[in-house]
Amino acid sequence: MRFLKRHPFPVVAFFDKVVAVSFAFPESILQPLLDEGLALDTFEGMGFVTVALVWAKNLRPAGLPAILGQNFFLAGYRIFTRLDDQTGRRLRGLKILRSETDQRRMVWSGNLMTHYKYRFVKQQIEESETETRVLTSLPHGTPTLDLSFKPPTEEATLPEHSPFKDWHTARRFAGPMPFTFSSQGDGSFVVIEGSRQSWIPKPTIVTRWNVALFDEPPFQGTQPILANAFTVSGVPYRWEKGRIIQPRTRP
Repeated sequence: MRFLKRHPFPVVAFFDKVVAVSFAFPESILQPLLDEGLALDTFEGMGFVTVALVWAKNLRPAGLPAILGQNFFLAGYRIFTRLDDQTGRRLRGLKILRSETDQRRMVWSGNLMTHYKYRFVKQQIEESETETRVLTSLPHGTPTLDLSFKPPTEEATLPEHSPFKDWHTARRFAGPMPFTFSSQGDGSFVVIEGSRQSWIPKPTIVTRWNVALFDEPPFQGTQPILANAFTVSGVPYRWEKGRIIQPRTRP
C-alpha cells in the first residue's frame, strides 16, 4: 500500500480551466503545518496558501487512450514550500493540505496513490456574463468553499491589501509549482514533478470568498489576506512518477 501512495506511474490530463487564488498569512501560522525538512516559501515575511479550482478531463495513466480517463472537478488547498535535496538543489513546490473532488472514484484512486487527502464534495456553479460563483459542500450539507470571480482581464487590479506590488511579482505565488512534497513519516518525501504546456495565467478579480479550511486550526482566528488570483485555460498537464527524496541535513 505504501508503494502505491508513491504515485507509481506517470499520469496525464487536460485542464479545461484553472482558477488559482492565493492568501497570505504570517509565517508563524503556517510553520506548524510543515513537516521537518520543508521550509516556507515566503515573500516579505508572509507565507501563502493557494486555493486552486481545476476542471480536468481525461485523467489517466500516461500511454492509455483519453477515452479511459476521468473527468472531474478539483479544489486543492496547498502551502507554498521549498525543499533542499541531498545534492543541494532547492526545489520549489507545494505541500497539499486537502483535496476535494466531485467524483467518488477520484477520491478512491487519489487516496490510493497519493497523500493528497481527497474527500468528496458536491459542487454548484452559478454563472452570469460578469461573474462566476463556485460553491462546494460535504455530502451532509456543510459548506467548504464559496468563491466568486470575474472573467480574467489584463486590466485587473491586485487585491486591496495584497503584499505584492505588481502582477509580475504576484505570479511567483500563483501556481502551479513544479513539485509537490508528501512526507512519508520517516524523514523522506514523495516528490512528484508536474509539467504543463501553454500555461499563460491571466489576472482575475475575486469578488467574494469564504474558505471553510480557514475556520479550522491553526487558521482559526486569523485574518487571511487575499493576495492574488489568476485564471488559465486549455492546459495539457503531466505528473511524473513519484521519487523518494531525503532532504539535505542543515548544519
